[in-house]
Amino acid sequence: MELLLSRYRNLSILLVTILAQLVLLAYQVKSNQEVRLIRVWAVSGVTPLARVLEASRSGVSHFFSDYFVLLDVRDDNKRMKAELDRIKMENQFLRTELSTADRAHSLAIFQAQSPSKTIAAHIIGNTTEPGAKVVMVDRGSSSGIEKGLAVITPDGIVGKVINVYPTASFVLLATDPTFAAGVISQTNRVHGTLRGQGYSTVTIEHVQNEEKVAQGEWFYTSGDDRIFPKGLPVGPATVVRPGKTSKEIYVTPSGFQEGLEEVLIIVDGVHAAIPDASPENQAVHLLAPPADDPGATAAPAQTGPAATDADRVIERYRKIGDVEKHVYGERGSGAPNYNLSPDQLSDRGTPGGKTEDSKTTPGPNTPDSKPSGNVPPGMTQRKAGPSTNP
Repeated sequence: MELLLSRYRNLSILLVTILAQLVLLAYQVKSNQEVRLIRVWAVSGVTPLARVLEASRSGVSHFFSDYFVLLDVRDDNKRMKAELDRIKMENQFLRTELSTADRAHSLAIFQAQSPSKTIAAHIIGNTTEPGAKVVMVDRGSSSGIEKGLAVITPDGIVGKVINVYPTASFVLLATDPTFAAGVISQTNRVHGTLRGQGYSTVTIEHVQNEEKVAQGEWFYTSGDDRIFPKGLPVGPATVVRPGKTSKEIYVTPSGFQEGLEEVLIIVDGVHAAIPDASPENQAVHLLAPPADDPGATAAPAQTGPAATDADRVIERYRKIGDVEKHVYGERGSGAPNYNLSPDQLSDRGTPGGKTEDSKTTPGPNTPDSKPSGNVPPGMTQRKAGPSTNP
């Protein structure tokens, strides 16, 4: 180092002198913003280093602050998660209680309306036997339950009691392969035997191929088995086809559609008639429209299949066709007068009543003249005779 300084002494002194002059000039010269150049140079040189130091400091500070804050947040999250789980369990419990109350209310209504005496029971367990369809209910001999009693729901049959204990009973479900019950079809009154298949459908056996059973036709208990009273719904026929020796009929049990939790055990059965309509097509009571509605047509309350405005219009058109002897769908018969009012329909449908065709519209000059069939109403037909000119 000393060798270099001694060798380049003059050059070194020159460079130091020039650098000092530049510093003095930068100190004296100001920029456009009235800031000395030496300050601009100093700030520009120090800023990157200061930015790096500040970023490092803020990162370390945020890391430690977040770490200690997250310790509390983690505890809060655990506490909130436990609270949320508790609320979910309470909601599930309340929903279960509400659905149970609704089912119990439905069972109570069905018990009040059913002619048979029944006892409500709750399913508390399933059997462990492989392939068997047996459930345990919380009613036994202490409640008056006996072996062989029928078990139903408001929607249809479920099974029969096969074992009875003091506080519980076993029920053989209708889907069990060993289950059998006498049934009868709703429309054609075809008798058969219901057999379980081990899954969600059952079959109807001993129905000859010559007997008529329609797909979708409902089956009801026939009472022949001395277990189920006559008239209890079994389910609709989903598949009907000829077999080798007898018809193959598959039925979906209606008593299992809403699940099995509460059931009714029939302790004193009463036979009932087979209904004429399936459960979903039974009569519905309709009230008359409100009297203060100006756009509503006053109609009496009716009990029967639901009637709509379209049904009433079709009925009115049918009456008009009957009165005017019009055959719908026949070519060349013309169109009936759809503007006839109900009063006009009643007048024209009464023997000897007045009709629009019998009305006479006198003309201005011949009051006693009648319009012919070729003269429009409101016009008169002049009598044939010589014309005279004034």
